[in-house]
Amino acid sequence: MDPNGWSEGGSPAESPGELGDSMEKSLDNDAEGVWSPDIEQSFQEALAIYPPCGRRKIILSDEGKMYGRNELIARYIKLRTGKTRTRKQVSSHIQVLARRKSREIQSKLKAMSMDQVTKDKALQSMAAMSSAQLVSATTIQNKLTMPGISQPPFPPAPGSTDFFQFWPGGVGQSRVTEDIKPFAQQPYSLQPPVVHPPVPGYDSTPTSLSPPLTVPAWQGRCIATTKLRLVEFSAFMEHQQDPDTYNKHLFVHIGQSNPTYSDALLESVDVRQIYDKFPEKKGGLKELYEKGPSNAFFLVKFWADLNTTIPDDVRVFYGVTSQYESPDNMTITCSSKVCSFGKQVVEKVETEYARFENGRFVYRIHRSPMCEYLINFIHKLKQLPEKYMMNSVLENFTILQVVTNRDTQELLLCIAYVFEVSTSEHGAQHHTYRLIKD
Repeated sequence: MDPNGWSEGGSPAESPGELGDSMEKSLDNDAEGVWSPDIEQSFQEALAIYPPCGRRKIILSDEGKMYGRNELIARYIKLRTGKTRTRKQVSSHIQVLARRKSREIQSKLKAMSMDQVTKDKALQSMAAMSSAQLVSATTIQNKLTMPGISQPPFPPAPGSTDFFQFWPGGVGQSRVTEDIKPFAQQPYSLQPPVVHPPVPGYDSTPTSLSPPLTVPAWQGRCIATTKLRLVEFSAFMEHQQDPDTYNKHLFVHIGQSNPTYSDALLESVDVRQIYDKFPEKKGGLKELYEKGPSNAFFLVKFWADLNTTIPDDVRVFYGVTSQYESPDNMTITCSSKVCSFGKQVVEKVETEYARFENGRFVYRIHRSPMCEYLINFIHKLKQLPEKYMMNSVLENFTILQVVTNRDTQELLLCIAYVFEVSTSEHGAQHHTYRLIKD
């Protein structure tokens, strides 16, 4: 093992639309088969998560991909139920529901005690709404029996200032925004999340849609088990220009995040698809997964940023920083195995002790030096003239990270890293998956 702790292993070899009654009836009949209760529930959840955005696209920050709202709803249904619904099926379903909602609103407006001018104004505003806005709005409430309503969930239609007061959100509730993936850090919670009591007179979320109080929001949505959570991970190079100035470049990075119940659960990949990318001998991915626990295994696809402005001929530091959190006080051991063509090249084993901060135990492996193999690998990779050549090399390069409880040898997390070169102007990106075995 070298002074940095690395040891060598084996050698490498919607737009709104009007439907006629006959068309709506046809789609309604189709909905009986296509929109089963579990799909409808996921559909309603997705409506609450993703606000109407017209023809604009929403960017999922962990993927860097752009999606239309209906695409995101279809994606959410697939993640929640495993059943595929197309963007067009989602659009048709929204239009059917919007027509129903429109008739329902018109009927209730006629029954309301208000002057005809106000009713006409409300109907004009409703006509200016898209199908998506109609379906996403909450159930109509009587304006006269809802004092204190000041914040509508959607911006008013042109020429309207009053109609959306019929579509109240919760008292003091903020508007839904397109910030689908918040990034403020939330401490590793030791207590169940606080659930505020419903406001009288408002439609509350059905019990079947409410997450269990004992399950924190991050569970199933990030690299974590009930015993340990990866908070941050980065591999970087750093150049000290002068005593007070450092130039730092991130090759890969998993930033601190604050998942909520509205975030989609992680997608799954069959672990057998990547067995050949990691060692098969003792301590390999296959043996580890068979021992379990299966919920501790994750796959991270990195799009590494090699576009650094730091010249290769200056003195730089190459390092890795990671941080974990846990409700338990323990000593963890972190093993990082660099693999080429499925064979282990080098391994680094580090031990870290807990520090109690803000109600949880924190483990920081800060500025751990990269091994010479990795540094040379990065240098050679950057010298390749085309990105497809870099990706061809990276196809056979992986890292397996295993975190265990040093005293009990219990496996806490196992993370498989695979790589491509980022082509985005936003730098390093990543996507996380759960590893399963169907």
